[in-house]
Amino acid sequence: MFKRTGTALAVTAVAGLALAGCSSSDDTTDEATSGTTAGAESSEETTAGGELTLAVFNGWDESLASSLLWQHVLEGQGYDVSLEYADAAVAFQGVADGDYDVVTDVWLPLTHAEYIEQYGDDMEELGAWFDSAALTIAVNADAPVDSLEDLPEYLDEMGGQIVGIEPGAGLTAATENAIEAYGLSDFNFVTSSTPAMLSELDSATSKGENIVVTLWEPHWAYGAYDLKNLEDPQGIMGEAEEIVTYGRTGLTEEFPQVAEWFSGFTMDAEHLYDLENKAQRGVRG
Repeated sequence: MFKRTGTALAVTAVAGLALAGCSSSDDTTDEATSGTTAGAESSEETTAGGELTLAVFNGWDESLASSLLWQHVLEGQGYDVSLEYADAAVAFQGVADGDYDVVTDVWLPLTHAEYIEQYGDDMEELGAWFDSAALTIAVNADAPVDSLEDLPEYLDEMGGQIVGIEPGAGLTAATENAIEAYGLSDFNFVTSSTPAMLSELDSATSKGENIVVTLWEPHWAYGAYDLKNLEDPQGIMGEAEEIVTYGRTGLTEEFPQVAEWFSGFTMDAEHLYDLENKAQRGVRG
């Protein structure tokens, strides 16, 4: 079951705001569901409920925020919803095996393409809910540099390092490619963990210092700090991606109303960043 009470309370507090921006439909079961889905209507299934397990990617803030939001909405419709936290490989395997019912944070066509190739035949695509996800290298908004192409000229001004996340992350691999492509080898590329990167970002911005970090959109940091993404004229970090929800095989047949709600769900960046920010404040207490 749910492991983060502070996060749950924060998400519950903001759910009405976030859901209000998710859809323009008026034909819904109640105010919360109307914001989440397009054209959802009351049914015996929603009153009967059932048990559902959502897989949440460890360390992926949009996965946590969207899953907590759906837990809030579905429990309001009578479902018993559990969240299971796992690394991406375990989560995809779990959905394919039927151990988890839904995963909301599948990045396509690039980031999670390998997992979809491996497990896609054993899952159901329910729909894309965010259309501008991207891997990024970001700096404080008032930094003197705007492009990765020009970054080598600002080695000293930017502190001589790029602060990354986990060594095995896809973002880390993309950043290593960018370092080679743009001649950034004089920068010290520091990798450890996402929390460590965010701590460095918080420290630098609070002191008014320049910093270069690896990030991705959507991420709550864009709502919490004044940041800009460095231009990537060679497209090394990849194009914008969609975030797609997948379910286990048979979900649509067993829970057609739930599948319809997921299929109609969309959220814009402003609402997602606000939701992530409030969720993170709940985690941090």
